[in-house]
Amino acid sequence: MSVFDIEIDALSGGPADLARYRGRALLVVNVASRCGLTPQYALLQALAEEYADRGLTVLGVPCNQFGGQEPGTADEISDFCQVNYGVTFPLTEKVDVNGPDRHPLYTALVSTPDADGHTGDIRWNFEKFLVAPDGTVAARFAPTVAPDDPQLRAAVEKVLPA
Repeated sequence: MSVFDIEIDALSGGPADLARYRGRALLVVNVASRCGLTPQYALLQALAEEYADRGLTVLGVPCNQFGGQEPGTADEISDFCQVNYGVTFPLTEKVDVNGPDRHPLYTALVSTPDADGHTGDIRWNFEKFLVAPDGTVAARFAPTVAPDDPQLRAAVEKVLPA
C-alpha cells in the first residue's frame, strides 16, 4: 500500500482521491492559519506553481493539534488560504497528525527520518513530507525548513517524474 492508496477527504468535502497523484511527486504539509510559520503558505504556493508542469503537487493538510492554531471550519480555512495567500493547491479535511486519532496518511509518513534523524510524531505545523511518484516517502523536512530551502528544492528535483 502506498500513500496514494490512503483515503482522506478534501477540505471542500468528498474524497481527496490521492490516487490521482500517482505518477507525480507530492509534498504533504500539515498546515495552520494562525501560526508563526503560516507565511510559508506563500512559498508553498510559489513552489506548487513553479513545479506543477514538471509533476509536483503540494497537498495541504490542516491540523489543529499545535496550540489550537487551525480552529476554523473548512470554509474559513479555504477562504483564509485563498484571500491571504492565493492558495490554489489542494487542501484536505482537518485531521490529527499525532496521537490515538492520527490519520492513516500520517501513520504512513511519520517513520521517515528528516535530515537530523527525527522520526515519529510531527513536531509542529508545516512539517513536510516528499512522496515520490511511486508512492514511497522520499524525504521529511522540519517545520522550519522553508519551501524555498535549497535542500528541499533539490529533493523535489530528484523525485520529479522523468
